[in-house]
Amino acid sequence: MKRDMNPRTCIVTHTEQSPDLMVRFVLDPENRVVPDLKRKLPGRGVWVSCDKALVQQAVAKGLFSRGFKAKVEAGQDLPDLVESLMCRNALDAISLAKKAGVVVPGQAKAEAAMRSGEAGLLLMASDAGADGVTKMGFALRTLELHDGLNLPLFRSFASAELDGATGGVNVMHLAILSGGMAGRLQIMLERLRRYRGEDAPVLEKAK
Repeated sequence: MKRDMNPRTCIVTHTEQSPDLMVRFVLDPENRVVPDLKRKLPGRGVWVSCDKALVQQAVAKGLFSRGFKAKVEAGQDLPDLVESLMCRNALDAISLAKKAGVVVPGQAKAEAAMRSGEAGLLLMASDAGADGVTKMGFALRTLELHDGLNLPLFRSFASAELDGATGGVNVMHLAILSGGMAGRLQIMLERLRRYRGEDAPVLEKAK
């Protein structure tokens, strides 16, 4: 993704923000609005803050035509398409991390990677069982309390999605080892969480 720090103006809120906090849209050859998540597609772009509700507003109120200064087609499925592409990109990144050998699947192994300081972030399936969630929550909070480590945690995907990305079966917990891949995936998952309007997961505190 291009590192462009010049602020852009959201066509919905009219506020200026860093491109990293926004979604760029361009027109395809049929004058249809398409998302440009990697900010590499040619042509004039318009920007919306990274918030699904605001993209929905832009579609409903015809703000893309105003932004492009032309009659354009912005489908009702555009907000869902953006989310789907964000998910696909993040799951592809997990697959690449698995091929690179930096994915540690399974609760026990992920917790060991956390305790050894090797883990860069943790993923927990959105449909993980309460017992596993509680145990991992205690492990995370213990690390934070005793070692001062605040490991990023995401519950962005269901187990079936993590299975598909890792080639595993019934994957509920996995750690990504520290390094460039973990850093890039964290950025993707934070953008996805922001787009969905979700808060960071709240887990049990260590006693």
